Amino acid sequence: MATKTANVTARIQPEIKAQAEAVLDRIGIPVSVLIDTLYRQIIMTGGIPYSLSVPHVTTLDCMDKAQFDEMMQKGYDEAQAGIGLPVDEAFKKI
Repeated sequence: MATKTANVTARIQPEIKAQAEAVLDRIGIPVSVLIDTLYRQIIMTGGIPYSLSVPHVTTLDCMDKAQFDEMMQKGYDEAQAGIGLPVDEAFKKI
């Protein structure tokens, strides 16, 4: 008789696991179903079914002083004009 299931073991940071499982719980999908679906998509597409590229994020390390000053001035001007979110709302979104 053939085995009907197999185990998958992965090490992951506890906070990442908890956050992801909370999202899955809200939408009603067990982790095992998600993993099964991912494996099926890998088989169907012949690869990973989503992009693994690293988005370009501008950091202080890749800016010169003029670029940094321009970014800071833009943020200051937006704050003075009332554009954006209050700090407490911004942190809630994070």
